[in-house]
Amino acid sequence: MTGCSESLTDMRIANIAVGHEHARPLRFLGGTLAGCWVVALFTFSGNVLHFSSAAVGFLLLLTVVSVAILAGFWEATIVSVLACLCLDYFFYPPVLTFNIQDPQDWVALGAFEISALVVSRVSSREQRSSREALFQRTTMEHLYELSRSTLLINLHHPPGPQLAQLIQRIFSVEAVAIFDANSSACDRTGAWHENEMDVAKECYLQGQDDDDLVTHTSRRLLRIGNDNIGTIAIRGSISPLVANALASLTAITLDRYVSLEKERSVEAAHQSERLRTSVLDSLAHAVKTPLTAIQTANAGLDEVGKLNPAQRQLVNLVEEESSLLNNLCSRLLQTAKLEAEDLRLRKDKVTVSELVARALRERNGRMEGHPVEVVIEDPEISVRGDGELLAMAVVQYLDNAAKYSFQGTPVKISAWESHSEVFISVHNMGPAIPIEDRERIFQRFYRSKGATHLAAGTGIGLSTVKMAVESHRGHAWVISSANEGTTFFLSLPLERRNSN
Repeated sequence: MTGCSESLTDMRIANIAVGHEHARPLRFLGGTLAGCWVVALFTFSGNVLHFSSAAVGFLLLLTVVSVAILAGFWEATIVSVLACLCLDYFFYPPVLTFNIQDPQDWVALGAFEISALVVSRVSSREQRSSREALFQRTTMEHLYELSRSTLLINLHHPPGPQLAQLIQRIFSVEAVAIFDANSSACDRTGAWHENEMDVAKECYLQGQDDDDLVTHTSRRLLRIGNDNIGTIAIRGSISPLVANALASLTAITLDRYVSLEKERSVEAAHQSERLRTSVLDSLAHAVKTPLTAIQTANAGLDEVGKLNPAQRQLVNLVEEESSLLNNLCSRLLQTAKLEAEDLRLRKDKVTVSELVARALRERNGRMEGHPVEVVIEDPEISVRGDGELLAMAVVQYLDNAAKYSFQGTPVKISAWESHSEVFISVHNMGPAIPIEDRERIFQRFYRSKGATHLAAGTGIGLSTVKMAVESHRGHAWVISSANEGTTFFLSLPLERRNSN
């Protein structure tokens, strides 16, 4: 992988200097001819002006060094050979002959060659470092531009097409493909062949990054933590580090889009719930007034005159059904109260035994056919909270036990304390509640499929229990089995007793 990274980096650097590579033959010829012309000029001037061999040699050495810096090693080598020949022919005795008798001639030639080699190598290294610095700076500028552009992406639309176009435009690559695993969409831009339409999706299925040096295609998994959320495929001369950075930016943008979608869904659900609560609250208030009038008028029928058995049965029916409707309106109003943001609970001391007794009084007449057993370990157990809401929770548990238990079976109410909590349970023998419904029955308007045919209901009661108990920093839950029956629990923080 390291060798691949270096190869792609070299390729990218070479592409930055592509104009220089195309002009290489002309530069070689121009640099060589220019250096030879300067050597000839210094040789002619030194010969005419009778310069010493040392002075001319210094000038020629500067020429070789300059050619090595400006042109390259091979240009400087040719110029250094010509400079040695000129020094030997025109300035070292015997003059005008190529007869190297003095060892200093060999030293001069070696100095020229070594100077050309060392200086050209140093120059080549510096030029490469300069190109690398240019490449790094350009890459950082492009990554910064891309990161800034991703912040301006319109996340009300899928970000895949926008990201693909941005990456292709900013990094000048041939083609980009982005596969989003969340939506199963593959967005492409640029020139992809027909057999490459799934190039990004294939990388996601393989679960591994790769770089193809033949087609210059880099593929990267898009990761958020340990999860793969898609892939990106880029065709162009980019380094693996840049490909990794592009994959990270793309993954972050896709994750932002998913998070925003979830926020919008949650907000829409909250708005819908608030609207539904407002409607139910308004409806409950609107029904309360005529319902009170109906109950009052029904109670006054006895004063009109003696009722026959059929009329008495109808009066009792009106009274019974209006009471049910009144209880439903009360629950709706209690639900609206519990959901109010400015809800302020009363913090009264509530004795559990009195709470259970109050609930039983309210359910008087509704528990017919179900013997009630009350087991309270300590009559002095108490909690602190809103007695009305807590009594409503216990009443709802009793109401559920009466409606859904088998006729003639007992209902058992238990209360005890454990550590820092008080537990209240209502047990009955009835059909078992499926495991998948034991959490959902505490959601508003939800009713277990197995209970819909047993008794009428709205699915509001248990949701008010959960909200009432949780508003007191407690919990509500249920356990159920065909053999042991069904037990509803609620837990509340224990009211600490004074030691004195």
